[in-house]
Amino acid sequence: MLETTAYHEAGHVWAALYYGAQVRHVTIEPAWDDGPRRHGDTQVAWPIGQMSPREFHRKSVLVALAGPVAEMIHLDQPDDLQAVAEWSADWQAAWEAAAPLAPDSETRSRLLERCRDELLTLLNSTTHWSALATIVDHLLAHETLDQEMINDIFSAG
Repeated sequence: MLETTAYHEAGHVWAALYYGAQVRHVTIEPAWDDGPRRHGDTQVAWPIGQMSPREFHRKSVLVALAGPVAEMIHLDQPDDLQAVAEWSADWQAAWEAAAPLAPDSETRSRLLERCRDELLTLLNSTTHWSALATIVDHLLAHETLDQEMINDIFSAG
């Protein structure tokens, strides 16, 4: 379970970095006293003034979906992100982030499918999957990474 959680959270981290955000903190051992029960947690900070609201919403959708997509690839599971109960919070976050981009549910569903497909294409490349696997290795070794650790990981490679 810990390895699966590491892949999930690494997906969020990889996407946040890829799409221009900073990752303040990621853990695969979150405290359960500050909200809903979860197995991992990633805190992202966006450079809001450096992108349009539309771009911010689209990138937020991609980061929300990247955890489930990474886990899906790792476990070789089907690509229906709505079908896995453990991914419901991520799906909900993506759904809400997509609302300003696609107000009706049919259009929004298609947008989320396109974002899922974009992530699948990116993460199925050796370069991106290797970067994600590096995050997984560090999460499994340390359980929690702060912004400085994440920056060190990627400045070294």
